[in-house]
Amino acid sequence: MAATSERAGLITRFAPSPTGPLHLGHAYSACLAFDLARKHGGTFLIRIEDIDRQRARPEWEAQIYEDLNWLGLTWPEPVMRQSDRQPAYDAALDRLWDMGLLYPCSCSRRDIQEAASAPQEGVPRLGPDGLVYPGTCRPDELPTGVRPRETALRLDMRRAMQRIGAEQLSFIECGGGPGDETGEIGISPEALVSEIGDVVLARRDMGTSYHLSVVLDDAAQGVTDVVRGRDLFEATRIHVVLQRLLGLASPRYLHHRLIRDDTGKRLAKRDDARAIRTYRDSGLSPRDIRAKLGL
Repeated sequence: MAATSERAGLITRFAPSPTGPLHLGHAYSACLAFDLARKHGGTFLIRIEDIDRQRARPEWEAQIYEDLNWLGLTWPEPVMRQSDRQPAYDAALDRLWDMGLLYPCSCSRRDIQEAASAPQEGVPRLGPDGLVYPGTCRPDELPTGVRPRETALRLDMRRAMQRIGAEQLSFIECGGGPGDETGEIGISPEALVSEIGDVVLARRDMGTSYHLSVVLDDAAQGVTDVVRGRDLFEATRIHVVLQRLLGLASPRYLHHRLIRDDTGKRLAKRDDARAIRTYRDSGLSPRDIRAKLGL
């Protein structure tokens, strides 16, 4: 085992959703996180992000474990599963509601598209979750009393920035690959309001959202270094805001390059041709997979 260093106690994680097969992009992210933990004598964790109960399947979860074991990755048991964590998500939502930072939203995607495309709104902006919400349901005064259940809830980003105040918002970026330098990335409050907007923190059909769950789960697991693709770089700004509002420490982040197909398109779960299982069945070895990924 590699000697420990000033990064002793480092904890990384790989958090797949059991909604389809793992592909080369997943393998790259998982192997980077595993290798980083092993390099510093740390711990590599698996977390199953199964808040989308309509799409999550036990057979996909089983194949995730099988593929990762085949790649030579190991992790401690038991594995955290988001479907067991709703009480923690509810507690955080109650806290943010009591802080006066959330409001119900009944807009559909079509409603948002039409509102954002209205002439008075100018050119629609795209954020990490698609079109930046134009504020259709945002009230002049946020509601009080008991938080409503079974409804979508948005974070009022402008009020969140007022709540955080003059505190400098930033995160530590460890680069996109081996040898890349570490640096501090500043976050502009004005950009959060205009480029991110009022993000959904609880979906009506889930009771939570990716942004809220991932922040709370990383904190609960003591994750010190988050390894994920560059497509989530903008989402990190949202996560830092939530960490500040909820009094949670921010991990270091490594946003790695994306694995793409021959046309330059980012791989998706529906891309079965590059699924790990397909490569396994064709006779490739874990070493071959690492070579294809440049690891």
